[in-house]
Order: sequence, then C-alpha cells, then structure tokens
Amino acid sequence: MDAVKPAIRTAAASDVPALVALVESAYRGDSSRTGWTTEADLLDGQRTDPEMVAAAVAAPAGVVLVAEADGVLNACCQVERREDHAYFGMFAVRPGLQGGGLGKSLLTEAERLARDEWDAAEMHMTVISARTELIAWYVRRGYIRTGQLSPFPYGDERFGRPKRDDLEFELLLKKLT
Repeated sequence: MDAVKPAIRTAAASDVPALVALVESAYRGDSSRTGWTTEADLLDGQRTDPEMVAAAVAAPAGVVLVAEADGVLNACCQVERREDHAYFGMFAVRPGLQGGGLGKSLLTEAERLARDEWDAAEMHMTVISARTELIAWYVRRGYIRTGQLSPFPYGDERFGRPKRDDLEFELLLKKLT
C-alpha cells in the first residue's frame, strides 16, 4: 500500500517553537528512543535551539520544509543553496511516525526543489559517522559516502554534550541530475 503524500509547505517564523520541539523529540532524550534516529546514546543536551531554527527559517539562501497533518508538524528539513550544490540538514521525523515513508517523501521533495527550482547538480549533507544505520538509509536513497570527515564541535553545547570523544561528521552527496 502506498503512503499518502504528506502536505509539505515552507516553514514560517510562527513554526519555530514547534520545529525546535520536533527536532529535539527526534534526536534527544527518552522520547527519541521511540524512533530509530535517536542520538541519545551519543549526545546529551540540546540538538538545536530557537535562535538556530529561526535563522534557518529566515535564511534568504534556503528554506525549511515541513510536513504537517491536522496542524501538527510531523517532519522537517532545511535545504540551503550553496555555490555549486544544495545542502540538506535539520532533518527530523516525529519518532512515532519514523519508518512509515514520511521522511523519504520529505527528502524527495527537498531533492526536487534543489534540482528543479535551484538547478543544483548535487545535494550535500553531513552525518555523524557513528550513525551507521542512518548513513545506510541515505545510501539506499542514492547518497555516496565521500570519506571526507570534519570535526564535531566539542565544547559548543548548542549542538549537545557528547558522550563519546570520537564523534565526527562525514560528508554524503548525491548527484541530482
């Protein structure tokens, strides 16, 4: 049975509190353990904050997409125009809805926007390299592991408090043309 196509729209400033709550619920704390994208074993503290989300929503070079049903935000992502590619980030799906195709639909829409409206040839993203299940999910959707690593921002609690000292980001990319 095919999943119903979600209602996807561009986020507004009024969505910021709900977006922060959605991202936090998908990645941090006990509520995140309901889904499979939790980072609770890797990081404590916050995943984002209202200032970071508000900046993403207001950014002239990008957009925050939300999937909602009955006025409830169930998924979100940020897509940002960069010089020669688009960047995908702030991806979150409500934990109880993970695994049902909503994330795949939102990712597909983000790729369509970057390709068809911005003429981006590639989508880039960074993922914590220890998140092997998440990286495998992206690989199944056509993303390539580049092996290009960048450090985790240790000491900057805006991104959480690491429980391990080996965290780093890996660049993944997908050709959109």
